[in-house]
Amino acid sequence: MRAAALSVPAVLCGSAGLLLLLLRWWRCRGLWRKVNEARERQERGLEQMDKAVRAFRQQHPSVNMVSILSLSLPELSKKIQDGSLPPEHVFYAYVGKALQIARETNCITEYMQESEAQLQHTMPGEKKGLLYGVPVSIKDSINCQGHDSVLGFVKNIDKPMAEDSVLVQVLKRQGAIPFVKTNVPQSLISFDCNNLIFGQTCNPLLYTRTPGGSSGGEGALIGGGGSILGFGTDLGGSLRFPAAFCGICALKPTGNRLSKKGVVSGIFGQKSVTAAVGPMAKDVESLALCMRALLCEDMFNLDSTVPPLPFNEEVYSSTRPLRIGYYETDFFTMPSPAMRRAVRETKQLLEEAGHTLVPFELTNVDYSVYNFCFRGMFADGGVTFLKNFEGELEKGNLGILLWFMKSPNWIKTLLSWITKPFVPRLSDIIRSTRTNTVEELWSLHHEIEESCHQFIAQWKKLNLDVMLCPMLGPALLIGYPAKLSVAVSYTMLYNSLDFPVGVVPVTLATDEDEKELKSYQGYFQDWWDRTLATAFSSAEGMPVAVQCVALPWQEELCLRFMKEVETLVMKKNRIV
Repeated sequence: MRAAALSVPAVLCGSAGLLLLLLRWWRCRGLWRKVNEARERQERGLEQMDKAVRAFRQQHPSVNMVSILSLSLPELSKKIQDGSLPPEHVFYAYVGKALQIARETNCITEYMQESEAQLQHTMPGEKKGLLYGVPVSIKDSINCQGHDSVLGFVKNIDKPMAEDSVLVQVLKRQGAIPFVKTNVPQSLISFDCNNLIFGQTCNPLLYTRTPGGSSGGEGALIGGGGSILGFGTDLGGSLRFPAAFCGICALKPTGNRLSKKGVVSGIFGQKSVTAAVGPMAKDVESLALCMRALLCEDMFNLDSTVPPLPFNEEVYSSTRPLRIGYYETDFFTMPSPAMRRAVRETKQLLEEAGHTLVPFELTNVDYSVYNFCFRGMFADGGVTFLKNFEGELEKGNLGILLWFMKSPNWIKTLLSWITKPFVPRLSDIIRSTRTNTVEELWSLHHEIEESCHQFIAQWKKLNLDVMLCPMLGPALLIGYPAKLSVAVSYTMLYNSLDFPVGVVPVTLATDEDEKELKSYQGYFQDWWDRTLATAFSSAEGMPVAVQCVALPWQEELCLRFMKEVETLVMKKNRIV
């Protein structure tokens, strides 16, 4: 009797456990069904693109698609504006090329079929915006009416947005035609481009390399020639990594120069590190044309938090010599041989062109990375970030970071103390994920403000116009960015400072760079430094870029500097 009585609770526990497993299995089955539906929708979109292009080519067999794709954005826009090139020809030329690049790199998540209807409304004689008839690509996290903003999360599938973001509304009012959405890493907090739903996006220049992230789909599509103008976001380099890795240009403006209304963030509400929306294109003049179009009354009226600062043509078109600060390293992430050479060669070209180059000494970058950037983003102990992953099928490559975040403060403090003598950078990362009090957060914000004022004071003491800086590169091997979160130091600094910064490709990695890389040890000589050396390796022929920086709200000066660098590099290449 006693044995029978004792077996009842055991049976009940066993039944409850089995029921829990069944419920979990049933839930996972439902989530996988949603994933498969999203993948099928992605494939149907590509098939629709193929069908649309085939129909156009049958009706217009004489249209030279290659010549259309060879035009720069200013050239293309001029031809559309004067009527010598029909918008329809441009649209289907880019739909066809985008389809090719999508098949090769997996960069497109959704085809916006309504773009074909929008194309039909670009009628001759109507008032034409600066981007009239130009097909543009949009990062997944930028809201487009009727389409999901997935961010690699299953919970966001089949949740179409009710309205366009302000950015997309202004683009449409300027005559642009958004036609595809592009892939991102799960949560956006990565400079790779991979998620469970849509998979890995590859670099169009070399499929074994990452296109960068989080605007990696944009980088791959534009770098492969499948889009002439695209838009992404940048919280720690998410515009600049893809541009540098894929050999194109990008501009991260001051955080509020362009509206972020209707743009989904990976970490809602955090203000310590400033995100920005910005354009990506093959050349600097295309970025400038884009900013001219966007900095208009529509932008200022639709989002009154954006300061009404129209594009300053006088600053952009100025030819006066510049006084340029520069540095080759931040003394935190040792630059690859190609990165250091890129800065030195660009410095020499600028000096030969009559500009003045002044050394700029960076200090305490490690403190900025850990305390301003990592601690600022995860000031709530990662609670907001962790909510994104509730009920998800997998956590991507963020498993250890998520485990740290879930741990109570006393465990984080203990682990930080234990690892400090052996892996100091890991110790600092763990410490930066501690939960802060409100008082500590306010103190952090004050410290960030003071740091920005000190940086600007040093800038003005040297009487600088702009700054020339290294950009991480060449493109890392696929999968490595997830192991190298510390390598964001060159980019994230300018999110913390909220300075406008652009990326311009200036050279290609060489055999000599590869030989010098064999002696790369890094500043800490730890696992991260060894891993970074491996991630850089075997990248001969891949693009290497530099960063061009200006003070807050001086995007036109930043673009002017970028244009100068681009022109000098092109001139040098023609001579060679």
